[in-house]
Amino acid sequence: MPTTQDSTDATARSKTTNQAVIAINNVTKSFGPQRVLDGVTFNVHRGETLAFLGRSGTGKSVLLRIIIGLQTPDSGSAIVLGTDMAQASEEDISAVRTQMGFLFQHAALYDSLTVAENVAFPLLHHRKDLSESDRHDRVQMLLNEVGLEGHGKKMPANISGGMQKRVGLARALALDPVILLLDEPTAGLDPISSGEIDELILGLQHQHQMASIVVTHDMLSAKTIATRIALMNHGKVVIEGSYEKLQGSNESFVSQFLHRDS
Repeated sequence: MPTTQDSTDATARSKTTNQAVIAINNVTKSFGPQRVLDGVTFNVHRGETLAFLGRSGTGKSVLLRIIIGLQTPDSGSAIVLGTDMAQASEEDISAVRTQMGFLFQHAALYDSLTVAENVAFPLLHHRKDLSESDRHDRVQMLLNEVGLEGHGKKMPANISGGMQKRVGLARALALDPVILLLDEPTAGLDPISSGEIDELILGLQHQHQMASIVVTHDMLSAKTIATRIALMNHGKVVIEGSYEKLQGSNESFVSQFLHRDS
């Protein structure tokens, strides 16, 4: 079983080599008689964004939970930063999670904390070596990166949905992650705000060169921010590749999905 040191060494190697940061191999997962993941395989490297689309209930969110180590696959492996999340100890899983940033579907901000305090939350728990002054500077830098300079003292209830997503992104970047996981980053936003979030994600991805996975129902968003798109149906990846590859597919489900979202 990998040790914490092994996980740390794997993280360091992933930053300097072209090995896959996330390697999912033949993963299956069932809940009772329902198989929600059926032999899913893919890799993601640093600087890549892989977007997962498909009907509700096709296993996209379950896949994220397996990558994070919140659920265990029935078979197959989920190698994240050199650690098999299905086999590792809680200590090793926790070490890997410090290298991940996660944007929840509804931002999931703490209502009782200010914008700045929400962004500082991961630093308080995982970067106890930082002085209060350094933590403050880090938070201000992150807020600037997501276009929220001067909004740190506001409460989440007093800002728009698009701004809440920006706060969630800043918090996800607090620990300078190798991996960024985005769950419906544009859900509930108007088209203008959605476009702004997409452009922000593109800019942050270019700047930080993370390995990113996006779960979304928004085809336009996927086309904008993703290096590759994976379309899922009945727990399987039907097709994976560029949007142009999806357009050229003869699979009836792919054509139906693209036509529905065109």
